[in-house]
Amino acid sequence: MHRPTKKDLQEAAGRDVPDVLAHGLDVLFCGINPGLYSGATGHHFARPGNRFWPALAGAGFTDRQLDPAEEQRLIDAGCGITNLVARATAAAAELENDELARGRKSLERKLRRYEPRWLAVLGIGAYRTAFGRRDAHFGEQSERLGSTGLWVLPNPSGLNAHYQIPDLIRLFRELRAAVSATTTRH
Repeated sequence: MHRPTKKDLQEAAGRDVPDVLAHGLDVLFCGINPGLYSGATGHHFARPGNRFWPALAGAGFTDRQLDPAEEQRLIDAGCGITNLVARATAAAAELENDELARGRKSLERKLRRYEPRWLAVLGIGAYRTAFGRRDAHFGEQSERLGSTGLWVLPNPSGLNAHYQIPDLIRLFRELRAAVSATTTRH
């Protein structure tokens, strides 16, 4: 994967990053929106320092840490990636609350179409805003969207200093255990 230039990053504003989706996934990971680095490269969680890929591997979703350019390999692991809001921005703080709420509606359509077992939203603040759940907590949520269970994880951005890689791995492992438990029942 090439390293974007400053000009590439500036031109990435507003760009979409294609979803990594297939029918019947175990987990569809849902970011808030792509950053400019992801918009410039066309790959999810692409900025160096983002902890999504190390947390995913550390929790056992993948057998090794994938490079963002290998994101399509997630399908074979039963996972996918989407975003609440498709457009790339320099920071998620640039998004309006109503944009997050509209993103939920789009997300619900994807869930009905692709029917993943779990949706894991990566960012509790975005989840609370988009889903109107001010009391939401990390982990499994009480509501479901159709047949899809909801799970909330911390945002893996390197800017989220509250959660380091060991913390993220522990929380991702909790989701992995729930996936394993529901897979054995089906």
